[in-house]
Amino acid sequence: MSQQKKTIPVRGMTCANCAMNIERTLNKKVPGIISASVNFASEQLSVEYESSETSLDEIAKAIQKAGFEAVLPDESGGNEDAEQLARAAEIKNQTVKFAVGAVFAGILFVLSMSRDFKLIGQWSHDPWVNWFFLFLATPVQFYTGWDYYAGAFKNLRNKTANMDVLVALGSSVAYFYSVGVMIFPFLGDHVYFETAAVIITLIKLGKMLESRTKGKTGAAIRKLMDLTPKMAVVIKNDEEKEVPLAEVAEGDILLVRPGQSIPVDGEIIKGISSVDESMLSGEPLPVDKEPGDTVTGGTINQQGVLTLQARKVGKDTALARIIQMVQEAQGSKAPIQALADKTASIFVPVVMVIALITFALWWIIGGEFVPAMIRLVAVLVIACPCALGLATPTAIMAGTGKGAEQGILFKNSEALENTSKIQTVVLDKTGTITQGKPVVTDLIKISSNLKNETELLKTAASVEQGSEHPLGKAIAAHAQSQGLSFWNCDNFKASGGFGVQAVIHGKEVFVGKPGWFDKMEFSLKSVESEILRLQNQGKTVMIVVNDNELAGLIAVADTLHPDSVKAVDKLHRQHLEVVMLTGDNLRTARNIADQVHIKHIVSDVQPDEKSDKVKELQNQGKKVCMVGDGINDAPALAIADVGMAIGTGTDIAIETADVILSRGSLKGVSHAIDLSRSTMLTIRQNLFWAFFYNVMLIPVAAGILFPFESIPGFLRNLHPITAALAMSLSSFTVVTNSLRLYRS
Repeated sequence: MSQQKKTIPVRGMTCANCAMNIERTLNKKVPGIISASVNFASEQLSVEYESSETSLDEIAKAIQKAGFEAVLPDESGGNEDAEQLARAAEIKNQTVKFAVGAVFAGILFVLSMSRDFKLIGQWSHDPWVNWFFLFLATPVQFYTGWDYYAGAFKNLRNKTANMDVLVALGSSVAYFYSVGVMIFPFLGDHVYFETAAVIITLIKLGKMLESRTKGKTGAAIRKLMDLTPKMAVVIKNDEEKEVPLAEVAEGDILLVRPGQSIPVDGEIIKGISSVDESMLSGEPLPVDKEPGDTVTGGTINQQGVLTLQARKVGKDTALARIIQMVQEAQGSKAPIQALADKTASIFVPVVMVIALITFALWWIIGGEFVPAMIRLVAVLVIACPCALGLATPTAIMAGTGKGAEQGILFKNSEALENTSKIQTVVLDKTGTITQGKPVVTDLIKISSNLKNETELLKTAASVEQGSEHPLGKAIAAHAQSQGLSFWNCDNFKASGGFGVQAVIHGKEVFVGKPGWFDKMEFSLKSVESEILRLQNQGKTVMIVVNDNELAGLIAVADTLHPDSVKAVDKLHRQHLEVVMLTGDNLRTARNIADQVHIKHIVSDVQPDEKSDKVKELQNQGKKVCMVGDGINDAPALAIADVGMAIGTGTDIAIETADVILSRGSLKGVSHAIDLSRSTMLTIRQNLFWAFFYNVMLIPVAAGILFPFESIPGFLRNLHPITAALAMSLSSFTVVTNSLRLYRS
């Protein structure tokens, strides 16, 4: 069986209940669905399924049967265009329907109010005027408002209720009562066509503004998508041919002229130029490129003409993976959204009961049908839980989108929420605080059997040439820089975290940390003071033993990343505990920690112990964020409450982490925490105002303020038109509040 994970745009949702309806349909009625999550704000379905049991076509059919439309992914890469076209078509549809409603409802409202306030002549009370009102109200009711009837029917058919039910029910009561008055005069002497028409038009205005504004929350994704050109120049048989990007295959030879975006990830085979990689690195200065260098799709060729060979195309490019990561994060649900979802799911049925009770009480107490009906309509209209459904997802979309612009990639909404709760930040030293590129600083020959320091270096480098450890690579690289060749060695063996050994010219050579030799009970007393001196300078000391004789010492030092001091200071100002984790001994670690103002050090940690150290901090009740870049950091990244991988690190670290800092700077940690805290604050503000709006205004619409004569009349008798206006404004306010994250 093969598991697939897709993000699919879905059209036709009007509130959070629609999203839950789709989730229920897929999870319960489609076999092979592992998980399905719908983001109402982004209008996207994130679905994981067994491809042997179901397919995207079957998923789309189930969505359509539930009353919505799925925009299936186009593997050729054209899905973004299809999605944007569908969104543009929806905005156009909403705009046209609002325009029709505004024209007819506007005329109807002016005439009706003029008649009620006796601003026009007695002719306005003639019977034909009510028929004219019916003529004006009907297009609004059944053209502008058709979406609400269709949505209500689909939801009721699925045995659920959403805001469409409330709007359709509320406006229909006013419309059909008025029709009844015209046909059966004994029902009353006043029609309410303007109430029904204005309710629908105002709510349509709110949906139109909401659709336009929601589109802005996906601006970050579109900016990333726009980085990739639509066409590419392929060289075949010495001829240039411009082809759609989707037709470029791995291994193709491409030509990129100055000023053009590089279409795919590839390797330069001809030409010299500088490339603007700021979209990945954040570094404003272009990077010089020459044959043999790699380039990334979406970056911009600045000067020379480059010929490159495509290495990764389509969805495998780095930019495509970033876009997919951001989409998945925006489509996922944060834990805090569970409260809003649960409330929204029970909200509509409860409101319908409240509306009926309101109607019954006012009819019984007041003795009049019409005022009771007006209050029923007001309760139904004002209670629509749109703001509640938008509160969390719009903020998540804005937060993850803003993060993507800053090179901070949250893998899901839960990571975004958890980052705001972090109390302790654990920083791996090598490659995170330091640049991870140690260099040899000292060569100290001890054995008289060696001619000079060069022979010491050649001996150690010959053993380390097969090592993947940064310290081993540094020694080998230093030997190469000196023009030294390596001796052949046999029986190479690495002891993780301690050192390496091999046989050279029949003699066993060991290169490793002092602690390793202590375990082997090899005496280092003669060089203890020298080791101590080097370690106090922040250098890592490597011991070289040749044929059971101390050959010499090699000191290696790493340099601080330029941003580390400022980044750690910022974390302290955010009132976070900062811990440095390293395999170095305490003296070497202290030297680095002092330079970046870190007090808490966990030293002498073997690679397989890092996750244990993180767990120890968690056992103390702390929410821990682990920041690292290496393969040996992966277990600690996985076990931490939030794992952050420096984007220049290994693929395994990036795959394991919850947050990717693609620009490779430690400053991204504090930025991610700031962004997470701002996003969660926005969500709490949105939820507060959404709950406050419904909790406060439903009783007002039900007439709870009527007995208090000192209160303004429009609150004592809340008109349905005022309720519709308030409902539309509440949704618009929530979305615009979320968009403030882009300006923060």
